[in-house]
Amino acid sequence: MQIQWYPGHMTKAKRQMQEDIKLIDLIIELLDARAPLASRNPDIDELGKNKYRLILMNKADLSDEEKNREWSSFFREKGYAVVSLDARSRAGMKQITSVIMEVCKEKIERDRKRGIINRPVRAMVVGIPNVGKSTFINSYAGRACTKTGNKPGVTKGKQWIRLNKNVELLDTPGILWPKFEDQNVGLFLAFLGSINDEILNKDELAVELIERIRRDYPGMLTSRYQSEESQFSEEGPASFVLLGIARARKCVAKGGEPDYAKAAVLFLDEFRSGRLGRITLENVLIEKQNEG
Repeated sequence: MQIQWYPGHMTKAKRQMQEDIKLIDLIIELLDARAPLASRNPDIDELGKNKYRLILMNKADLSDEEKNREWSSFFREKGYAVVSLDARSRAGMKQITSVIMEVCKEKIERDRKRGIINRPVRAMVVGIPNVGKSTFINSYAGRACTKTGNKPGVTKGKQWIRLNKNVELLDTPGILWPKFEDQNVGLFLAFLGSINDEILNKDELAVELIERIRRDYPGMLTSRYQSEESQFSEEGPASFVLLGIARARKCVAKGGEPDYAKAAVLFLDEFRSGRLGRITLENVLIEKQNEG
């Protein structure tokens, strides 16, 4: 399943970020904890040369808890400060300011020696579409200062938000990169909702996701869809499993036939919302092997 999506406004947004980077001290990069590598825009490392860096693994309440710890260690070993959080419930938010101050302590000390007191750290918030940047900023600020939505691309322009005397944030639109060299990246981003659903075959996408979940989390689908009224099996082709989900959730088309399309949309929504369970799509050990 080949997936590419790079609408024209993202090119303009990237150029604007290249202009704004000289105004900031710190890049705060939000990742989706369910796919920490796939949800990292590789252009950010080039863009953020010589800037302090903080990675926020957002939606950590939806991802595998043990793998959250493994991925946090992975990024720390590469020199990033890392915080796992759930921006919607504000879990993990209290430590953000102290982490920012620690990451930028050299800058703060340089300012102090020059007689510049209480100049705030200026941070650019970056991330792919639908990773939760606006929700993070609103939770951090304690007020609704940016638009939020569950569709990729809600934030269109830049805006500065003064949080307190210590920190100013520059919000940016979610941007991807022109080509996914690894097709797993495109798949994972489609699973997460970071690709426009309107360009996707959701039946095929659901079948791909079923394959991965039953491989990495055996029994999870049976636990979710088995009931007293409906028998359910994770055995056989993934398309049969989608048929079982359609029956379990009474997704019926005209004539009484199972409605695959409706079942696929329901299944993807249950994954994205965390109702299936806590799932991480990427494995740290595999990434380390690839690096080696």
